[in-house]
Amino acid sequence: MKEKLKIIISGGGTGGHIFPAISIANEIGELVPGSEILFVGALGRMEMEKVPAAGYNIVGLPVMGFPRKPGVKMIKFFFNLARSMRSARRVVKQFKPGVVVGVGGYASGPILWVAVNMKIPTLIQEQNSYAGITNRLLAKRVDKICVSYDKMERYFPAEKIVHTGNPVRKDLLLGKTRKEEANTFFSIEKGKRVLLIVGGSLGARTLNESVLASVSAIEKSDTEVIWQTGSYYYKSVIERMKDRDIPNLHIFEFLSRMDLAYALADVVISRAGAGTISELCLMEKPSVLVPSPNVAEDHQKRNALALAEKDAAIMVADSEAHAKLIPLALELVNDGERKRRLSENISTLAKPNAATDIAKLVCDIVKRK
Repeated sequence: MKEKLKIIISGGGTGGHIFPAISIANEIGELVPGSEILFVGALGRMEMEKVPAAGYNIVGLPVMGFPRKPGVKMIKFFFNLARSMRSARRVVKQFKPGVVVGVGGYASGPILWVAVNMKIPTLIQEQNSYAGITNRLLAKRVDKICVSYDKMERYFPAEKIVHTGNPVRKDLLLGKTRKEEANTFFSIEKGKRVLLIVGGSLGARTLNESVLASVSAIEKSDTEVIWQTGSYYYKSVIERMKDRDIPNLHIFEFLSRMDLAYALADVVISRAGAGTISELCLMEKPSVLVPSPNVAEDHQKRNALALAEKDAAIMVADSEAHAKLIPLALELVNDGERKRRLSENISTLAKPNAATDIAKLVCDIVKRK
């Protein structure tokens, strides 16, 4: 490519969208040094902080999620959507991208709509096993659609689908060789079995309440528990635990070293976001997934079922987690045969080269156009 490659990557809202997007950008930069990459996100969402921290410029749109019920929020949604469409047109005209990549999240819709209408090459990365409505509407007009699950031709034209998997952070793989460092970092004795509980950067109420309901069982077990509460719940959890000193329960607001946490974990409890599942596949971790019921089109349940049906993970319904989750996980930690089977099955779903494959596809689209 003789001209500088200019790319817009749009989307965000959660770490599950943001970190894969940054991984794609990093790989494009390695493939085509000097590429100019602009991110477009939603104002007030976490991408407005995480993307600049990764060294990229970002523009925010006033877009918001579609309200579930009629009311004032519905009026605000359409007002903000109109503003976002105008802003998206202005961004595309000024930046003049050679290709636009949508990774999901509120901001991907307006930018992709503008790009396809201006006949700019476009690529969608659909992370979930159940395609979102924006991607389904755009499917016939974009050039390529990168997916992570089988049978996605239910939603997209088969000839546009490329099975790449979801990109994950490269640093996670390095953790596999840093187990001694991980033991020191978490102050956990070498050889101890470890249960890792993560509910995302903000946290997950159900997971936290399930742990609080089972602290006695954790205390009596010989399992070390690393518990990320999330920033939203951390203070209340610490307040409720102030009279309980449980040496094998390690509480964190946020895990800055997920590579080391994965390195130690015998079993992982998590929500079923697409990004997290891709990490679990790559790290080959026996997992108990608790799909969030508060996401669009119940896609986390569909993600978890896709693994559970292949005996690659165990799924626990959100409504049953309070009573069942921690006892089941503690039992699994000590079940060597079932852990081995889950680990083997989930590893077959890993796509370690996803970011590179998507980056190559982006560059190829530009060449062909």
